[in-house]
Amino acid sequence: MHYESVRNAVEALRQRDAAFELFGALRHRYELNPRLSELEIAEFEDRYGIRLPDAYRHFLLNVGDGGAGPHYGVFRLGKMDDLDGEEKAWKEGKFVGSLRDCWPHRNAWNLPEEALTIPDGLSDEATEMAMDEINRRYWDEALVAGAFPICHHGCAYRDWLVVTGPEAGQVWHDARPDEKGLRPYESTDGRRLTFAEWYLDWLDGALRRFGLDHTVRLY
Repeated sequence: MHYESVRNAVEALRQRDAAFELFGALRHRYELNPRLSELEIAEFEDRYGIRLPDAYRHFLLNVGDGGAGPHYGVFRLGKMDDLDGEEKAWKEGKFVGSLRDCWPHRNAWNLPEEALTIPDGLSDEATEMAMDEINRRYWDEALVAGAFPICHHGCAYRDWLVVTGPEAGQVWHDARPDEKGLRPYESTDGRRLTFAEWYLDWLDGALRRFGLDHTVRLY
């Protein structure tokens, strides 16, 4: 990734889209957070016993620790959205699974429709118990083990970066709030998108919208 060209492109968007018309821009305001040091990244990796995917790692070192990006922007390392819209530190075992464990999916995943459906004719108490069981299964941290959230779309839709397992480096979309499961981001030819490709896909689209040069390259 040509890091300086990415930073320049984000600055060009900030100047062109002064009214923050692009979705999510009013939140991130085209601002990139300060870059992280090698030591800060290594401390995070040591804490969780992982190695961050190279494209994301280089982004943190050379572009910024989140900020301007897809939807409402890229989270800071180790942070995610809170109910009030602010970023907070996430913890393994509370929404986020164990990062050391492998991401459990090889293809798009969802529970069968019948497993997400509450039978008719149940009492109020039984209906509540059935809903609790569905939520327990559907939001089990084990389903997102080996990944952490990097972005949210609003309404609890999020994107996850896989860090452990065969899919490490890929970005997956979490559509469970609409009962549509988890799916990988893919190019038009069906190839899985890495973090760099996911980010540049947003950047190129934003530049095109405002008639700006969109020749930012991956490498």
